Amino acid sequence: MYIKRADDGRIELVSREATPDCREFLAADSPELLAFLSEGEVKSGQAHFQASDLAFVRVLEDVIELLMDKGVISFTELPEAAQQKVMERQTLRRRLSGLSLVGSDDEEGGVI
Repeated sequence: MYIKRADDGRIELVSREATPDCREFLAADSPELLAFLSEGEVKSGQAHFQASDLAFVRVLEDVIELLMDKGVISFTELPEAAQQKVMERQTLRRRLSGLSLVGSDDEEGGVI
């Protein structure tokens, strides 16, 4: 494997072939190279986990709304902090929904 190092000596870029940027050769089983590659996997896993959290938040919003619509819980039964967060999310979602309509192709002057 060929690598490019940052000014501080850390591996910055890896390539299977020598390139103008990656000129230094390291064995594929080099501990330094393996550490760099596994760090990338951890970051990728963290990003996937965060994306999953965001999707799950949307599920929870839908569940709370469904429970309130069916009368299982009332909004006022939620803790005050939860009420504020629910209202904030609803306000943001309405704003974003309104923004997506502005400048749509269906309006006069839109793309034909």
